[in-house]
Amino acid sequence: MRLLFLSDNFPPEGNAPASRTYEHAVRWVRAGHEVTVITTAPNFPEGKLFEGYQNRWYAVEDMDGIRVLRVKTYITANMGFTLRTLDYLSFMVAGFVAGLAQKRPDVIIGTSPQFFTICAAWMLSLVKRRPFVFELRDLWPASIKAVGAMGDSRIIRSLARLELFLYRRAAMIVSVTQSFKTELIARGIESDKIQVVTNGVDLTRYMPRDRDADLARRYGLEGKFVVGYIGTQGLAHALHRVLETAELLREREEIVFLLVGSGARHDALVAQAREMGLDNVCFIPRQAKENMPAAWSLCDISLIQLKDEPLFKSVIPSKIFEAMGMGLPIILSQPRGEASGIIQRTGAGVVIPPEQPEMLAETVLRLFDNRDELAGLARASLAAAPGYSRERQARRMLDVFERITDWTLGQSRGDGG
Repeated sequence: MRLLFLSDNFPPEGNAPASRTYEHAVRWVRAGHEVTVITTAPNFPEGKLFEGYQNRWYAVEDMDGIRVLRVKTYITANMGFTLRTLDYLSFMVAGFVAGLAQKRPDVIIGTSPQFFTICAAWMLSLVKRRPFVFELRDLWPASIKAVGAMGDSRIIRSLARLELFLYRRAAMIVSVTQSFKTELIARGIESDKIQVVTNGVDLTRYMPRDRDADLARRYGLEGKFVVGYIGTQGLAHALHRVLETAELLREREEIVFLLVGSGARHDALVAQAREMGLDNVCFIPRQAKENMPAAWSLCDISLIQLKDEPLFKSVIPSKIFEAMGMGLPIILSQPRGEASGIIQRTGAGVVIPPEQPEMLAETVLRLFDNRDELAGLARASLAAAPGYSRERQARRMLDVFERITDWTLGQSRGDGG
């Protein structure tokens, strides 16, 4: 098959959409398919071009057999509704124009969370007369309201209508959670056109390993018990609660809270930690994708946290699966839902209510003092990882594409084409 994929995030960016798209696409290429990804010059989340890249109108590169086409967009940091919307709109236009120049694909795929990328995929499907797949990673625009970036308004209601329009126009919807599928069915979308393909982990990269000695020495983590949050430091993550937890445990010098990454809240978190005088909090800048396993190796516990918002019951953070691949016990602090079900079903960690620093502190101390329990959680976490391998998930998504192309071919023959 010839696949055309639109995503405004792609490596060397290391966030969840970029990793999922790359790790699936590279496996589709290995299976003999032709994959073109239309994306932007890498800049997420700081809104600054990565070294070696330019914001050009049309730049093509080969990445492990994937044909990567980068287009010029308005670039801004991952904060502020208006500027980010301009960023999204510019990619919608540039991605659509670039897509017109590509060979006619068999399937066009657009990935959320924001839906302007999906708009470009839908418009290309009309021009190319090919089906498009909606990869649903987030219930946007509901998530805008959940993080407090914007209240209910005419704009939000308009975006919600656009959302429903695109669901209906998609040949198939690939949801990353069962909860999203349930929500769509309740809104009138046919169950048969929604397939669930959760996030996963590349087990060729993420596996148990000794603590990276150089990184540990550089950041003063030698001999420390490290509770690590690795990922975007955004509005959705309530990471100020982690700093409050660190304050409660400031007398336990052997315990350190590690935050690796960047995002809309990063500078504020660094300033807050400095103001609070927290010597037991360590910040490490966003790491290149190839360095992420080394960053994970610093952790004794993986902390995964989201705000106390009902919407986040339906979210499954991709960090869960990377932690499993590394064989790390997990503390999950988010509203109970699909993600907590995975943790409890696999025994990979402990689930606690979100935004409760005292309970997080108690849980960290309990696991620090009970190394047998900690080791048992780690073994269960590692044992669960193969069930979420990228290999398996990429194959499941490819099955969706094959079903669509088989159906499209049958329709063409039925019409005498």
